[in-house]
Amino acid sequence: MGSISVTMSVTLDGVVQGPGRPDEDTRGGFEHGGWGQGYTDEVMGREMAKGMAAPGDMLLGRRTWQDFITAWGRATDDNPFTAHLNAATKYVVSRTLPDADAWQNSVLLRGEAVETVAALKSESARDLSVIGSASLARTLHSAGLIDRYTLLIHPLTLGRGARMFDDPAPMTELRLTGTVTTTTGVVIAHYDRV
Repeated sequence: MGSISVTMSVTLDGVVQGPGRPDEDTRGGFEHGGWGQGYTDEVMGREMAKGMAAPGDMLLGRRTWQDFITAWGRATDDNPFTAHLNAATKYVVSRTLPDADAWQNSVLLRGEAVETVAALKSESARDLSVIGSASLARTLHSAGLIDRYTLLIHPLTLGRGARMFDDPAPMTELRLTGTVTTTTGVVIAHYDRV
């Protein structure tokens, strides 16, 4: 059986909505999109590259998958993240997506997230990584399916926006396995579920 890890950018007050760019996720009138810009540095790039160097597949929610197609799936640059994302098997969890043909190596997991992901996790020896996909991560966390977390904790508060754990989440103990601080003040914290 493989494991599931989550990598998520988060503010000090727990907001995970729209870190990449202003138009990334404006649901609920969110106006702070792009808050993660300006915090990337060589240290963060190196840490993220370590995660992408590990063998495994990706697990994405519909919205993130569709957003990644635009940001990464059509890119033709020499960025190693582009090559990794295009080559990886991408499992897309959705109840509404008709197919996953829009991006190479994508497989649709139709149905309820907990059931489809639990089945995939138990049947596969490959590890799965969730990048972004906050709604999916919350659902899988509540079901106890996530084994590891990498949180990129940014040194700012926003006061509003979708949070890592919006709904009451079950008590979960985590063990800190490592930290790295970037030159821009982002703390990259690695946790294993106890």
